[in-house]
Amino acid sequence: MKLHLPAPAGPRVPDVLRTLAPGTAVALAVAGVAYGIGLIAPGVSPMLVAIVVGVVLANLGWLPDRLAPGIDFAAKKLLRAGIVFLGLHVVLGEVLALGAPMLLVVVAIVVGGIGGTLLLGRLLGVRPGLRLLIACGFSICGAAAVAGVAGVTDPDGEDEEDTVTAVALVVIFGTLMIAVVPLLAPVLGLDPRTAGRWAGGSIHEVAQVVAAGGLLGPAALTVAVLVKLARVLMLAPVVAVLSVQARRRAATGDRDVRGRATLPPIVPPFVLGFLVMVLLRSYAPLPEVVIAGGAALQTLLLTAAMFGLGCGVRVRRLIRVGGRPFLLAGLATVLVASIAYAGVTLVG
Repeated sequence: MKLHLPAPAGPRVPDVLRTLAPGTAVALAVAGVAYGIGLIAPGVSPMLVAIVVGVVLANLGWLPDRLAPGIDFAAKKLLRAGIVFLGLHVVLGEVLALGAPMLLVVVAIVVGGIGGTLLLGRLLGVRPGLRLLIACGFSICGAAAVAGVAGVTDPDGEDEEDTVTAVALVVIFGTLMIAVVPLLAPVLGLDPRTAGRWAGGSIHEVAQVVAAGGLLGPAALTVAVLVKLARVLMLAPVVAVLSVQARRRAATGDRDVRGRATLPPIVPPFVLGFLVMVLLRSYAPLPEVVIAGGAALQTLLLTAAMFGLGCGVRVRRLIRVGGRPFLLAGLATVLVASIAYAGVTLVG
């Protein structure tokens, strides 16, 4: 008597790996080259290089179709993995040592920056998804915040142009702030420590804050990075709030085959991973090589993800975005910098 075993429910793991490997390898290779360029030329953002390469290759039709699954995997899964490793930057004890007044300033920067940018975006007529990504990217921690918010608001990557546009704007305006903050600090009469707080509270990316802090001097650099990391820590509660809102919308929207609402998790797994890394960095005796390796891996993963996102962009559609997002990005930069300046001068 023959037994008829049921067929496997889905593709075998080796088949999945063979499908994803080519595109993922290309994304990581491009990320490696972009990362190397960033090491040689510190003012050049690896993520911006990766986005540009992805946009160019995709729009010239130089990417074979067989690479698509792996590139899509990089844009979605590697992106979330990069956010997880971002947690290795944060040491809770050092952040708390800033003191309650400065931490309240950080909360004001994030809440005021997000709320004000959303209002400005509405007045300018920027579509809701894009203005939310700009608001969070400019107020929290740059490209990682854009990616984290997009992971909740657009988990299927249906609006990749919005994500790429927001990341590009973060890189462009954050890079401008590397020069603007050190130039304005003496004009505004800020001492090195206060100038460092202002840099950490107003500049978008961690790497950009490090660059500006280096120009301001050693006394400014340390406090600038700590203030910036306090803003990075705000990523978790902001994403959790957005996830709860997404659950409420889903409760009245899509249903699965059994008629149940398909609800996203209250706290996405990648945010839980980020918090785990924060705790490890804060309380576990991690060797310096692990910390440095985690930082490099985080940059590499996010850069590969940016290449994947760039490959999903079509220039003709991006051109139709117009100048309003650029104006919103400029206004958001001024808003966040103004809130940060008011806060650090009040704290003293």
